[in-house]
Amino acid sequence: ASSFARMFVQVCLYFYCKCLWRFLKFVVRKLTGQCELQRICYNTKPGAARTMKIGNCKIFSSRLQTSVNVHPDAIEKTIDDIMELKRINPDINPQLGVSLQACLLQIVGYRNLIAEVEKLRREPYDSENPQHEEMLLKLWKCLKPNSPLKARISKQWCEIGFQGDDPKTDFRGMGLLGLYNLVYFAEWDTEIAQQVLTDSLHPKYSQLSKAEWEKKKFDKAIGYSFAIVGINITDLAYNLLVSGALKTHFYNVAPEAPTLTHFQQTFCYLMHEFHKFWIDEDPLDIMEFNRVREKFYKRILRQLQNPEMALCPHFAASESLINM
Repeated sequence: ASSFARMFVQVCLYFYCKCLWRFLKFVVRKLTGQCELQRICYNTKPGAARTMKIGNCKIFSSRLQTSVNVHPDAIEKTIDDIMELKRINPDINPQLGVSLQACLLQIVGYRNLIAEVEKLRREPYDSENPQHEEMLLKLWKCLKPNSPLKARISKQWCEIGFQGDDPKTDFRGMGLLGLYNLVYFAEWDTEIAQQVLTDSLHPKYSQLSKAEWEKKKFDKAIGYSFAIVGINITDLAYNLLVSGALKTHFYNVAPEAPTLTHFQQTFCYLMHEFHKFWIDEDPLDIMEFNRVREKFYKRILRQLQNPEMALCPHFAASESLINM
């Protein structure tokens, strides 16, 4: 009897809240002369706050279920359909259509970006593929321009942080995505990438004298494998993306659909920030990597909970995208 009574109360509350919510929306619309979509667009500045609110609107979320793979040209028609359904005159509200279209492009673009990133992650590195091999050799040239690679299979790969004499085995976890990110970092933010690599080659306990150590301006030693950490940070960026945590950042920096380039920019930022974080944490050795990584991951998640957050880039390659 008690369980039936609880269920009855819950059903009553559900219908009461549903009816009350509809009634309140009706009252607000009559008082303001604006529907929910209009109130959000007119009262919320562009960016993550607006796009997330729009995405949560019932009419918008239902339409988005069928708009995931829509071509950008068809999105305009989706907006026209919604405005017609809500009886909004586009001539009187010209800016509303533009704002809604930007939000839809961001939402659909984010979903398409996940699919693109997932495809790269699932594609294994193939040493028989000339394109894959070319990218791998490009990574070496960008990071070690003054040290020619003596052979494709070589212990030299350990100098940039791979585990063995053939890097292809290290890409298993993240597939081509790991290589794409490392090459982007090395090519477009070469100076920082080379500096991070140089720092990473210094173990915790160096044979340098104190004077030599201070001369090199290393307050704290690094001691990690650059390429392996890059692949691991790729995994971190991937998890932030698929969990939706990066929506805040992308909706604030990409006026329309976020692209793979935006994702690679984010990877560059995370690599640079993790490098500084590792130095500040001053771990005893590489065995503390997972602890430091988890702490770093939680810090980034906390930052992304702020709807106005945009991961501020500190690298040269970001300058062309910051106002994209």
